[in-house]
Amino acid sequence: MPLLITDDQRRSRLGHRHLLRAADRAATVPQVADALAGLHSTDAATVYLSVCARLAEPSAAAVDRALYDDVTLVKLLSMRRTIFAVTEEFAPYVNSSTAKAIAVKERATLLKHLREGAEGWDEARLAVAERDTLAALTARGQATTAQVSEDVPALRETILMSPGKPYEGRQSVGSRLLRLLASDGHVRRCRPRGSWLSSSYPWAPVPQLPDVPVREAKAEVARRWLAAFGPATEADLKWWTGWTLGDTRKALADLAAVQVRLADGAVGLVLPGDEETPDPTGPWAALLPGLDPTTMGWRGRDWYLRPEDVPALYDRAGNAGPTVWWNGRIIGGWAQRPDGELVWRLFTDPGTEAVAAVTAEAERLACWLGEVRVTPRFRTPLERELVS
Repeated sequence: MPLLITDDQRRSRLGHRHLLRAADRAATVPQVADALAGLHSTDAATVYLSVCARLAEPSAAAVDRALYDDVTLVKLLSMRRTIFAVTEEFAPYVNSSTAKAIAVKERATLLKHLREGAEGWDEARLAVAERDTLAALTARGQATTAQVSEDVPALRETILMSPGKPYEGRQSVGSRLLRLLASDGHVRRCRPRGSWLSSSYPWAPVPQLPDVPVREAKAEVARRWLAAFGPATEADLKWWTGWTLGDTRKALADLAAVQVRLADGAVGLVLPGDEETPDPTGPWAALLPGLDPTTMGWRGRDWYLRPEDVPALYDRAGNAGPTVWWNGRIIGGWAQRPDGELVWRLFTDPGTEAVAAVTAEAERLACWLGEVRVTPRFRTPLERELVS
């Protein structure tokens, strides 16, 4: 009979492997990204908050350097068709396993919108616009969409989106085309104009990532994810990646993933040799941001999140808001008010030790944030209530 891994053991692994215990915190930004098999980056703030929650010495400047100076983190439109920041070494595997297929769909979608909502656009004209845009970016080094549009007038044209619908509107060809070039791996976002929370940024051309055979790439993505999130189910991996069931099963078979029993009776999977790894125990607390990789790591969450707390902490699309953790369980949520005060609400009484640890983590977060004010891109009911 397969080995049983209890919920307590899963929570112990989580604290250690996700660098959430104080003793396990990392020294560098890439160490954090690798420990989590990538960082959610749809919301610009998430990368900074997720990393600094796990650094021995929190530093937004260190995240800036990794993203924009050293470029040891690479952003890709990948798992579940969302943006992830992964290490430079891991990026080719994510690109080949997931991002390339998404880029093909993004191109088809943009061509459809251009044909239906703009004048005189087809595949040939799009190819010319892409070539001219890359040439303009190469000449400038880096530039915003508006600046590139000065050199490539076609980018100033607009696309009518959702024609005839009450919510119809226009988008610039430039904004859509640069996002397509990014999904194809030709350009990257540079340091934003303003603070690290800004969504206004220039673009720069980048070399293409090395090709990796798709099957090999999927196996490597599954291996890294299982090392960080195992034991987990086949359904968890399928959900996290956005792959088909067939591709998910093939990747797990290529790894020779080992079956274990989970407390709820489900079949869990771990890497060979990881069945009985004794991970350290010990109390820990964490304040994690919206879309944090730990909060969003599994489809089945009952072992660390009570079902009755989900409506307060997730929006209707399934995006997680800021969460409070104690020893591997989500015990509440937090928010930052406009005056900078960090506030939180706990769903149960976890005891004085937990409250003291949460308070200490809030003080640590407030200290490195300083004058920065963070509002999650995806607002959740509890977060809105706490700041009102």
